[in-house]
Amino acid sequence: MVISYGALAGLIAAVAFLILVLFTIPMLVHTSKVIKETDKTVQTANESVQKISKDLNGLMGQTGDLLDKTNTLLADVNGKMKTLDPVVKAAADLGESVSDVNASSRKMAKRFSGAHIRHAGIISSMLASASSLARRKRRKGED
Repeated sequence: MVISYGALAGLIAAVAFLILVLFTIPMLVHTSKVIKETDKTVQTANESVQKISKDLNGLMGQTGDLLDKTNTLLADVNGKMKTLDPVVKAAADLGESVSDVNASSRKMAKRFSGAHIRHAGIISSMLASASSLARRKRRKGED
């Protein structure tokens, strides 16, 4: 039997195609397994993203509530600070006044420390009179 060149070329092409198909089938099976695993991984990732999204939404809601409460508290503290500002200023003014009185007392004490006993007697009698007058007012209920 004589085979022509065309038939021989067709036979070679058929064998080559068969070999190509035989090598391609395992690769296709392996690719199918990889695609299935990739699909499972994508589904797991989607579920994880959905859970994280739910948790994140809850966390954002709580954070918003916390920020609202913080703003309310801060506004309350600022209002109270404005109320306390005059008190603090008055305390500072009182401190300055007390300091001025102390300085004046020291000056007066220095001035009178060198004075004669006669002046001391006049001062003590003035202080006694003022003390007596204050006692009388207290007894009468005027003070």
